[in-house]
Amino acid sequence: WALHLENVTTSLSGQYKCTFATYPYGTKAAKIQLTVKAEEERHYLKKVWLKQTLEIPCLEDVTSENLSTYPLKWLVDENGRKEELVTKEPSRPAVYRNSSMLHGQRVLLGLNNALKVFPTKITDDGRVFSCHVLYHPERVQKSSTTVRVFGK
Repeated sequence: WALHLENVTTSLSGQYKCTFATYPYGTKAAKIQLTVKAEEERHYLKKVWLKQTLEIPCLEDVTSENLSTYPLKWLVDENGRKEELVTKEPSRPAVYRNSSMLHGQRVLLGLNNALKVFPTKITDDGRVFSCHVLYHPERVQKSSTTVRVFGK
């Protein structure tokens, strides 16, 4: 006996109880607590040399899923505020936002939706870049990468 749920949303979170009658043992019941997460986030650290190309994969551990079929966006944490750098809708060209101008047009969306920053500057040290992939209106997967810039 199994319960199959389709189009799972956070509203389906809660306790589920299965009750059935048996003969001659009487009624049997089992409970399960279901928690549907709206977001998953992974954190990474990326080290790069000064004046080199920084390339950050959108979701490092996701190789089997094709990210081009989902909307995604890249953001950078600027003084505690998240600034949008670039957005990508399926089957459309990437759209670069005003904040990418603040980075001197050093930002580019590469293959597999990786973020490329060239050249890296000392001011990039400690910056946190994050990629948000919208799999479903209530399911977003995020990865954030803190950058460490080293000089020779």
